[in-house]
Amino acid sequence: MTILYEDRAILAVDKPPGWILGPDDWQHTKRNLSLILQDDVRYGEFWATSRNLKFIRFIHRLDGPTSGVMLWAKSQGALEQYSRLFATRGVNKTYLAVTDGIPQENVWRCRDPIGPEPGAPGRYRVDPDAGKEAETNFELLDVSGRQSLVLAKPHSGRTHQIRLHLLASGCPVAGDELYGRRDDGGLGLRAIRLEFRDPFTRRPICIDAPVKDFCWNYGFRVPDRVRELAARRDTAPPLPRLNSGAALDESSDEEDPNAGGEAEAQEPPFRAPKPPPPLRQSARPPGTFRQAPRPPRGSGRP
Repeated sequence: MTILYEDRAILAVDKPPGWILGPDDWQHTKRNLSLILQDDVRYGEFWATSRNLKFIRFIHRLDGPTSGVMLWAKSQGALEQYSRLFATRGVNKTYLAVTDGIPQENVWRCRDPIGPEPGAPGRYRVDPDAGKEAETNFELLDVSGRQSLVLAKPHSGRTHQIRLHLLASGCPVAGDELYGRRDDGGLGLRAIRLEFRDPFTRRPICIDAPVKDFCWNYGFRVPDRVRELAARRDTAPPLPRLNSGAALDESSDEEDPNAGGEAEAQEPPFRAPKPPPPLRQSARPPGTFRQAPRPPRGSGRP
């Protein structure tokens, strides 16, 4: 798994498709990314010990079949601050989606509310009556046959938001087993960019994931619009102010409904005396953690 960005507080990785973040039980899945990384920290794998890591926890979620940029906290303090950043919509998120069908507009916005589908655990739907507000901006980048390459920028973090908003626009995400058709190529959705201001240093951070292979797998060239976006480093949003009673976005696992006023962030402790050595010094391939999952040591499970 490739590391895209790292500082004292966080680690950004390129999450592969098919890896989930729960349930927290090895009997249910062997592709639990959260347990793999926590296990590596617990048992002292080289990539973790070289960084003096004692803690690793995902800050936000990506659907199992979705690939791309994902942030992990290196300390409890970092987890709290970055979770609040996501919860107050202080992070700009950009995705690439391949759709079945061609949108009717080149640029459009979808504001359909989203809620759970009654009687269908794990499924959601556009629900104008009981759904929560949701908003996504879309931009058509290219067309190949009956498929389209679309840039998506969600302004809220509802579950399956991009997938449902594209379905409502008449062009479901390619390979979406829940809301479209199954495809051996997997789900055509990739998180390609996160932009935010470091809550500790307040400096702008832009993290990009590679897009070339994703585009080529579906017969698209990398659009100039995506190249231009990756070249921009000054688009991070301002740090949000969390006022008393502020509504928090469900995209964060660590929402704090009792927060009042803007908290002054304290930088988490950093005990490593030197920057960690590059991953290529380990026995694993350069830029990767583990190629295949394994159960925790001593579990007795095969």
